[in-house]
Amino acid sequence: MVLPLKIVKKRDPRDVTKPVKYYVPIKAIYIIDFEDLVRIISEQCTATVGDCYLVLKALEHDIKDALSFGKIVRLGTLGSFQISISSHGADTKEALSITSVKQGRILFRPDKRVKSFLKGLKFMKVGFKE
Repeated sequence: MVLPLKIVKKRDPRDVTKPVKYYVPIKAIYIIDFEDLVRIISEQCTATVGDCYLVLKALEHDIKDALSFGKIVRLGTLGSFQISISSHGADTKEALSITSVKQGRILFRPDKRVKSFLKGLKFMKVGFKE
């Protein structure tokens, strides 16, 4: 599979006085949504679309639930999900509290087999956007 690249001209938003540079982001050609995944999975096995929908909805719910308890969720050879937070620093441990938390985010760490597939990617230039 060849991934399409599109040349894009961008200015640094932090310093507009810097010269414009050119970059090559991947040009997404389609979004696979939840319903698409359900249909694709049901076509690959004997489970019905409804069965696949129920299983994937349960998986979605259980991943959110596990993350909310601070658990790491490992999905086979795909990778793992984990909650991470950023906090304000303090001079003493007594000065820290729950209000020190700035934001939370979900980290995805791909499995080594997923990372190794990245080495085999091929690219093709498909256009230029001003």
